[in-house]
Amino acid sequence: WTFLTSPARVDTTRYQRRGSVLSKYFPREKPTEVIDKWKLQLEQKPQWTENSIRLGAIARKKGMTALWDEWGVRQPCTILQFEDVQVVQIVENKKFVKPHLVSVQIGCSNKEKNVSRPLLGHFKAAGVAPKWKLCDFHVTSDAVLPVGSEIKTAHFVPGQYVDLQAPSLGKGFAGVMKRWGFKGLPASHGTSKTHRSAGSTGQNQTPGRVFKGKKMAGRMGGNNVTVSTKILKIDNALNLIYVKGPVPGYKGQFVRIRDAVKKQGAACFPQDYIPPP
Repeated sequence: WTFLTSPARVDTTRYQRRGSVLSKYFPREKPTEVIDKWKLQLEQKPQWTENSIRLGAIARKKGMTALWDEWGVRQPCTILQFEDVQVVQIVENKKFVKPHLVSVQIGCSNKEKNVSRPLLGHFKAAGVAPKWKLCDFHVTSDAVLPVGSEIKTAHFVPGQYVDLQAPSLGKGFAGVMKRWGFKGLPASHGTSKTHRSAGSTGQNQTPGRVFKGKKMAGRMGGNNVTVSTKILKIDNALNLIYVKGPVPGYKGQFVRIRDAVKKQGAACFPQDYIPPP
């Protein structure tokens, strides 16, 4: 028995299974309570600084409407709604992430069916419902929220600048006039059924090829587009955000929203909302 029960030779975890003959020699250890340092940090209420990078969120595009500002000017705006936005995972020292930043995974919109088993285990470990959309945000350590925390529209303030990121509408296969704004060939004087053609795309035998990146006909749209805009209004009761101007994507599209990158520190927020929530 000394030979069998030697920890150096036997993987003791196989004997910890229920019903094993040797389970009495290797009793299961009671799980210890894991202290969440991010919850402790939130209780200490860390202070916002000019170098803080706050957490973003995922919203769904609901459509467009118009608002009138204090000068009576009509402002077209897009409505974004937050649907069960929660923190799913926190990873420190993640690959391809700057050392001073923490990767925080956000999920949006509960999903009731057609969820793979690996994802079910991922959400179960976090203690949240399965989500339709997951996104990672790289934030500073003073802006991390604990796993399971819900993010609402009160996370942002009216008048602040935000960056919105979403895939644009796909236009399908388009020619050079629609895709790149080419003038086209002459409309008359000998041009035969090639008025919207691209024309020549290369040179002669030297170099004898078409250079990479040449503007030609191809698939248009469907690319990730970032729009920097301003928040006009926030409805905390319905979790709605009204942003100025259009937002890429169709109705129901998932949109990443975060503080504007080119507006660093206090320049991103109105003076009445510093420090931000």
